[in-house]
Amino acid sequence: EWIGVWECLILQCIQLFPKTHCFSDLWFCQPLGSTSQLVSKSVFAQDDWDIYSFHINSTVTSRYATTVITSRVANRMNEPKEIEFHVQIPKNKKQNNLFSPHSLKLNLTKLNSVGRTMEEFKTSVTVAAHKKVTFELTYEELLKRTHGKYELQIYARPMKPVEDFKADVHIHEKAGVSFVDVKGGLSTKALANAITKTHADKQAWVHFYPTVDQQKNCDSCGEEGMNGDLVITYDVNRDNGFGDIKTSDGYFIHHFAPSSLPRIPKNVVFVIDRSGSMRGRKITQTRTALLRILNDLAEDDFFGLISFDREIIHFKPELVQATALNLEGAREFVRNIEDRGSTDINAAVLEGARILNEHPREGSASILILLTDGDPTSGVTNFDTIQSNVKQAIAGKFPLYCLGFGFDVKFEFLEKMSLQNNGVARRIYEDSDADLQLKGFYDEVATPLLTDITMIYVGGTNLTKTNFSQYYNGSEIVVAGEIIDNNVEIFTPQVVAISVRFILTFSNTNGSVDSSVSDGFLQRVWAYLTVKQLLEKELLLSGPEKEKVNKEALELSLTYGFVTPLTSMVVTKPEGESSEIHHKPKEREEPLPQSYHRSPMISYDQRRRFIKSFSGRSASLSKQQKYQTQINNFKIKSVELIISFALILYLKHLKHI
Repeated sequence: EWIGVWECLILQCIQLFPKTHCFSDLWFCQPLGSTSQLVSKSVFAQDDWDIYSFHINSTVTSRYATTVITSRVANRMNEPKEIEFHVQIPKNKKQNNLFSPHSLKLNLTKLNSVGRTMEEFKTSVTVAAHKKVTFELTYEELLKRTHGKYELQIYARPMKPVEDFKADVHIHEKAGVSFVDVKGGLSTKALANAITKTHADKQAWVHFYPTVDQQKNCDSCGEEGMNGDLVITYDVNRDNGFGDIKTSDGYFIHHFAPSSLPRIPKNVVFVIDRSGSMRGRKITQTRTALLRILNDLAEDDFFGLISFDREIIHFKPELVQATALNLEGAREFVRNIEDRGSTDINAAVLEGARILNEHPREGSASILILLTDGDPTSGVTNFDTIQSNVKQAIAGKFPLYCLGFGFDVKFEFLEKMSLQNNGVARRIYEDSDADLQLKGFYDEVATPLLTDITMIYVGGTNLTKTNFSQYYNGSEIVVAGEIIDNNVEIFTPQVVAISVRFILTFSNTNGSVDSSVSDGFLQRVWAYLTVKQLLEKELLLSGPEKEKVNKEALELSLTYGFVTPLTSMVVTKPEGESSEIHHKPKEREEPLPQSYHRSPMISYDQRRRFIKSFSGRSASLSKQQKYQTQINNFKIKSVELIISFALILYLKHLKHI
């Protein structure tokens, strides 16, 4: 009887205090049939905050993707709650316009890299009791074409299963969409019916609407919801070798990707690190990748193999043709590569350059590929000296591609050395598929179609990069710029390049230029490309020239709202919005007047340093918050009275007994 009375009283208290921490671990008696049993129940441990909506919306126009992530969160508690917004986006994308309608200016913090292609960011804000907050992040990227397709990666990790979860991708390409496909960690059998794909001529749509149960039970899901990606791949129709060019509001963008061209025979030299740090799985996977690459060489290709530690070992001291006999000898050489010794990168790369320089072939394309997992520890070890020596040896005659195996390597050193010699650097991740990563990179450069490409734009100015050493099958060259005085009549684009033994000229023979692009779009693409290339150029400079390029990149980043290594990201409150954010003083700090609680600052440094930081202040507590405080005080008094009354009744009952 008294158990029932106590239960009613406790439940009455619970009704007065919905979702508070006061009863987060409450013991009470619960009737089960005709008996009562003492149980422990965490009544309010669940869902003190709730993500009630999570939307990802990505729009792709002319290979330029704008993705908006919107997370809506509610604080269900009777007290303020700190809410965090975590988001993962593809590396090296330009972020802008992160805001929270019910928050103040806070910095977005870069936490770390996640896997191979993602970076994690977060921000947090303290939300008043029973209030909601909306986080929105916009990031942009110019999709890169590799292996004959573009890839858009969408990462979904809302932190909880969400009732209203939607991911929508809309692709619009004036040239026409040739195909669209969906893959990735969330493209599984368990989620197959949550994905819909539609393709119609110049447009394509992908929708991903998983149910709450699906968000808990898929391969990369759990009680904390989904944690995986969707990768949307597509390509466009290509009717002519010149590509397509768009103009709008005094700007243009040119996508150049001819495909109906004969392949150019190549001369390729592989410079392979076999120092002691390559022992174990690294050297095994390197051998596996090289054996697969050798199988793909055409008979009109010439190749060279060098393995090095503090000494250099040749397969042959000169280029050899990829005949069956030479390939079999090369396979035996690769199988016998063993780890040992220190690392003389300088001597090895110079030897690779010597082999290519001493055996030029007309009508061929030369490529030098370095694979290493560490720093130079033997011979010349100064980074600047090595870079200077290599640049002088190559002299702009062929590209150098540097593959950095693992995280012990000084990747910036390899990146700078590649950029100085018209190549790129790529990190190879230590994983079970490292051999596939190596082979995948080789496939990107395995089929050269053009060399010495020059993009010419009469009537254009402020152009992005216009000279390229080589163009490979399945890739794409993109150039953007301004049109002088917006005079499209005199604007004349042209491409000159070498194919095998002939000079080819690509012209816009039909004279068609697409001018249907919305105002401001091409200007933004131009700014994106310009900032990206300025940051690459900055790596190669020093002194006043470096500062000048930094300043130019910074000004463009701030003008167009791009987050770069030179700028910081800030969460802002849209104008006209009232603040429902609760701010508490730091520990050991006297609280400021309620109308001027300081907004907490979070430091953010994407790669080198802060250029600009921000601060903000909150508005005073709203009338609604004050009213809520009065209600809570009333509830506390009510509970005290109920418990006192119950104790009096219980004592009287004991006295009666």
